[in-house]
Amino acid sequence: MTDKLYYESSHRKDFEAQVISCEPEGEGYKVVLDKTVFFPEGGGQYADTGILGGVHVLDAQEKDGIIYHYTDGALTPGEIVKGEIDWEKRFESMQQHSGEHIISGIVHGRFGYNNVGFHLGADYCTMDFDGPITKEQLKEIEEEANRIVYKNLNIEILYPTKEELKDLTYRSKIEIEGQVRIVNIPGVDICACCAPHVDRTGEIGNIKLVDMVSYKGGERITMLSGSRALADHQQKEESVKKISALLCAKDTEVAEAVEKLKEEQLDLKNQVSALKQKLLAYQAKEIDVTPELVKVFDSELSGNEPRELMNILLERGAKICAIFAGNDEEGYRYVIGSHSEDVRVISKKLNEAFQGRGGGKPQMVQGSLKGTAKNISEIL
Repeated sequence: MTDKLYYESSHRKDFEAQVISCEPEGEGYKVVLDKTVFFPEGGGQYADTGILGGVHVLDAQEKDGIIYHYTDGALTPGEIVKGEIDWEKRFESMQQHSGEHIISGIVHGRFGYNNVGFHLGADYCTMDFDGPITKEQLKEIEEEANRIVYKNLNIEILYPTKEELKDLTYRSKIEIEGQVRIVNIPGVDICACCAPHVDRTGEIGNIKLVDMVSYKGGERITMLSGSRALADHQQKEESVKKISALLCAKDTEVAEAVEKLKEEQLDLKNQVSALKQKLLAYQAKEIDVTPELVKVFDSELSGNEPRELMNILLERGAKICAIFAGNDEEGYRYVIGSHSEDVRVISKKLNEAFQGRGGGKPQMVQGSLKGTAKNISEIL
């Protein structure tokens, strides 16, 4: 059994221990110590990393009370080594995990929902709850969570006896054998948890709920705490300042400025569309509609313009009209129509000749193909 020093103090960063064993494991080694500050992956919290006797600890896992340190170098059994965890990573993970307990406690106390899923990633933390939450309620939860942070409550670690446990109401997603470790935030949350936490809620710094999506009949909430919340705020502040500079607007008026820009863009888009319609009409007047099959190749046609041009030419008297938008290098989109002929035959021939795809009704077909304007014209 490995002596778990991180339970004596979650803020301990370094230690000395004796190497019990060191065995090759994959491209590295699996090391067992008599005691450790390295927390193994568990309780939704990822494992500590750091330095041990001059080699890097890349992962830590626990099995049957023994903690295995996965390193990139070998250590000698029997020797005393110094270890130091990556403290910034550990503290950040504790901020997220303690923040999750506060949010889960608030949601459970207010709605009776259970936290049915918790994931602490390298840059975000998600919680899954088995009931609906509105955007307004999410804002209220966030505000209450931060009030609890500001109170700087002491986070208690309890090891109740079996008799005490029977009278204790606490959150737990799994059945636990042996001694149950309880993390208690007075008046907020009481939950079985094996992971290290901050000592006081004030150490969390800030809790920000940045996203919420429906998930399996409930809600998945994304949370940032402490240094992650600060980094998120700084990044968004920088983006707002850049946008405000581009729009020549105050930071607090960016949304209104973007809305105005969007309206202006819509007006311009409508103007461009109207001008394109006029241009198509002028273009159509210049096209001879007397041939048996009128064909047009135009690389600047986009959207519904090929079809609109075809309709104009058919109205002017074209018997069969084929419009091709694109170029020889990238291929063409086509639309072919007629008021009197079945144009599906033409589409079929084109598709066969130029690896095309498409089809439609007797009076109109559309599709795409690869080929040159010269070769397509010859087939037509």
